[in-house]
This record gives sequence, structure tokens and C-alpha cells, in this order.
Amino acid sequence: MKKPYYAVIFTSILSENTKGYNEMAEQMEQLARQQKGYLGMNSARGETGITISYWKDLEAIKQWKSNLDHIHAQRSGKEKWYQWYRVRICKVEKEYSFEKK
Repeated sequence: MKKPYYAVIFTSILSENTKGYNEMAEQMEQLARQQKGYLGMNSARGETGITISYWKDLEAIKQWKSNLDHIHAQRSGKEKWYQWYRVRICKVEKEYSFEKK
């Protein structure tokens, strides 16, 4: 990815009611992939869930946050699925990785 870019870090703890959560999460991932400025996503769920989405710029993040389907999912999350969540937006200026072959 061309730097700099932005990472939206969504950390959450689910409530006991998770009916429909996985389906909505899949729909939101598919929808995010269609958004202008979307660069990718990583996700992991244990006791705490972490989803990091990557975006070209702050405007792309703003557009994603204001997407009507995403707003509906956010509302459902607050009403049904999340006990707690936090969103952090970070500018990525440098990255490196390792891969054993």
C-alpha cells in the first residue's frame, strides 16, 4: 500500500445476543470492499474482537462512516450485539513485515 494511508481499528466485546451478527459482519466487509479508497481489512475474534480496515485517506473513512447501510449496521450493533467498542483512526507512515518461506 502506498504510504501514508489510514487504519481504522475497531475493538469490541460482544454481548450475549449475537444472532445475525456474523451475517451482518460479512455484509459490511463486502460493502466496504466496494467503497472508494478502501485498501483492505484484517480481523480476529477471541474474547475481544479486533477489525482493522485500511483506507486511502480521511475522506474515504468519512464516506464509509456515512454509508446508509453501514449506519444501519452501527445502530444494530449498539442495540443488539456490542457490550463495548472503541474506534481508533491512525495514520500509517511506515510499515514492515517478515515472512518465513
